[in-house]
Amino acid sequence: MYQRILIPVDGSSTSEQALDEVITFVQRQRAQVELIHVLEEVGYVDDENYINYVELLDSMKLNGEKILTQAQHKLKEAGLNVHCTLLEARGERIADVISTAAKNMSADLIIIGTHGRTGFNRMLMGSVAEGVVRTAHIPILLIRGSAID
Repeated sequence: MYQRILIPVDGSSTSEQALDEVITFVQRQRAQVELIHVLEEVGYVDDENYINYVELLDSMKLNGEKILTQAQHKLKEAGLNVHCTLLEARGERIADVISTAAKNMSADLIIIGTHGRTGFNRMLMGSVAEGVVRTAHIPILLIRGSAID
């Protein structure tokens, strides 16, 4: 029986599909759900155009909070006990941040959506879910997105 389940969300349709699975899965488990969203570090330098980095980071935080709030609302409507955390990558890989968060939150399961990319697309885009599988110390339930993603 899982007591604390970590769910990374990014606002994608694949992430939404994972939330749908979470509702079905967790209602049977009666577990605490820990929703997280990780802000990816932005490295942008342009000598000719002014970029307000603080403003950009604030915008990213607002978007991350919106993603978390929408996911939290969906899960609370289904009667689940949910807690949200917004994290920053700060130079780390997102997969490592998720794995560390799972350890720090004493999670005993991670449920994460995956696009299921293969070949060149996987090499080019990378896979956060694959990185979590490689670094997490607990079981992981991967929810495959639709072929349209």
